Amino acid sequence: MFEKILIANRGEIACRIIQTAHRLGVKCVAVYSEADRNARHVALADEAFLLGPAPSRESYLRVDKIIEVAKQSGAQAVHPGYGFLSENADFARALEAAGITFIGPPVGAIEAMGSKSAAKQIMEKAGVPLVPGYHGDDQRKELIKREADRCGYPVLLKAVAGGGGKGMRVVWNEKEFDEAFEAARREGESSFGNGDLLVEKYLTKPRHVELQVFADTQGNAVYLGDRDCSVQRRHQKVIEEAPAPNIAPEIRRAMGEAAVNAARAINYVGAGTVEFLYDEDGSFYFMEMNTRLQVEHPVTELVTGQDLVEWQLKVASGQPLPLDQSQVKLGGHSLEVRVYAEDPDADFLPATGTLDYLRTPQESRYVRVDTGVIEGDEVSHYYDPMIAKLIVWDESRDLAIRRLEQALEAYQICGVKTNLQFLSNLAGSQAFKDFAVDTGFIERNREALFVREEIDEERYIALAACYLTLARKRQASNPDDPTSPFNQLNNWRLNATQALPYELVHGEHRYAVRVLERDQAFEITLNNTSFKVKGRLDGDRLDASLNGHRFSLSVFQKAEALTLFHDGRQFQCERHVEVYGENDYGAEASLAAPMTGTVVAVLKEQGSLVTAGEGLIVIEAMKMEQTIFAPHDGTVEEIFFQPGDLVDEGAELLAMSQAEE
Repeated sequence: MFEKILIANRGEIACRIIQTAHRLGVKCVAVYSEADRNARHVALADEAFLLGPAPSRESYLRVDKIIEVAKQSGAQAVHPGYGFLSENADFARALEAAGITFIGPPVGAIEAMGSKSAAKQIMEKAGVPLVPGYHGDDQRKELIKREADRCGYPVLLKAVAGGGGKGMRVVWNEKEFDEAFEAARREGESSFGNGDLLVEKYLTKPRHVELQVFADTQGNAVYLGDRDCSVQRRHQKVIEEAPAPNIAPEIRRAMGEAAVNAARAINYVGAGTVEFLYDEDGSFYFMEMNTRLQVEHPVTELVTGQDLVEWQLKVASGQPLPLDQSQVKLGGHSLEVRVYAEDPDADFLPATGTLDYLRTPQESRYVRVDTGVIEGDEVSHYYDPMIAKLIVWDESRDLAIRRLEQALEAYQICGVKTNLQFLSNLAGSQAFKDFAVDTGFIERNREALFVREEIDEERYIALAACYLTLARKRQASNPDDPTSPFNQLNNWRLNATQALPYELVHGEHRYAVRVLERDQAFEITLNNTSFKVKGRLDGDRLDASLNGHRFSLSVFQKAEALTLFHDGRQFQCERHVEVYGENDYGAEASLAAPMTGTVVAVLKEQGSLVTAGEGLIVIEAMKMEQTIFAPHDGTVEEIFFQPGDLVDEGAELLAMSQAEE
């Protein structure tokens, strides 16, 4: 076993690797960018080295700097995690030349699977089923379009070096081909330095089922069960589970054996994932092989009882696999959701901000939280906006879903938009519980997944007033004497009492609130409603009774803004905030940047005549593109940004006049 390893990554996966390495007595070297000086993985490591500025190409993608740090620190091996350099053959080759072990597969295996087109050719020779399509070297646009026409629409255009949904476009008809081709090629070049594409038939109701494989240097190879990752947005996974439900044992075994054959075909070593498209009739087709540890590996760990990072370290140090195929046993069911800083209501656009308030569910044998952030950390536009992975396990799928629902209720975040409510809606939806699932699940169930439950605003306003009053009481000048008139919150006067007034605002609604203290309780009046309230404040925890109805909730206050967390819901209001009418941007509102990012393409020139719905400008954030479309017919009057420019969320991108009626 190694004595010291370097982790060429950041965030939750770096923390995850450190956890296992330390348990095995292996010291860890962290690397970090200027944006990550105070990151959790830096604090957990035994030592840490600065790589460079925040952009990944100047820090986490600097092969020369990472190898220099590995030599300087005395690290015997490098774990790449996932993303960044994890599937970069040149990085693995450079480590080998420097005499440093790469905790991953051989260079040849990475290169074989790094090109999706080459991988499919290898798999075809190995007898692994393939989806009809074109995976050739000839990248002429007219040829690829001809192959798309031959497959029949819809087809999937995919960057050959891609992953994580980047460089991927579904083309539903011939008219969409040109725009999708250019966008997929541009994303492939931006994310992977390779704009080559493949095309394959797009199955309309497929499931995404993947097999966890492992191989060692002695020629042993096994599969550790399967996972279903069908629920996706923007071709990126949202929820994963193991084992994959509703698959016949003989098909499950056939998929596992095909996955092992795929690994053997390229002399694989280490952890890998063979991904299949699984159709309704039980047929399955090779999609790709990821030559690294997957984001969703914890669900496999929980159903097998194995630590896959430990397996990686053992295999990379020359040890045989801990188990053979007959010894691999599965038990129970596990689910994982990815908690993201994003806005599901805005097509899952990435969000940025500071984690002002962060509370996670209590961990146990049933609940696990893998994260790389703590309260106060910033989610920046430089890196993937994943906050954490929430993983649950129980004896059955139904019980595991209930565990997930409870854990999501306990997850509380303030300061940045998240997908927590969306995940709760998803886990609680009847369609998901019934496993009516394929890769189109989210779009097909939008009505159930994006619903916002009606709340009793007056009740939460009363609770907010109770909190403010108790917080003020706690800060009173003489907290040890509850009988002191200076601790009475009724604007005490010598011969009279007067109610304490608040003005609270929730959305477009304004509430005039009066609080009068009577007999160790409060009489709270708002609009025409009165509540008799008793409450106790312990830190950020409020226990209150409203007209005899007891509540227990958490409250976060930042300046005059309050966020109340109760039963998995968030209620936000502000005190003494002036309410303004909606900004009258007219039709130009849609010409503002929907997120902080970089302009990658300007599709029209100044003076261009455009029609409603035409693409105008393309912005990229976290390697995902967003096109800004013309809101109406008109003329492009002025363009304020050019490719390469960084833009802030809300910045006006261009000016456009409206065509006369």
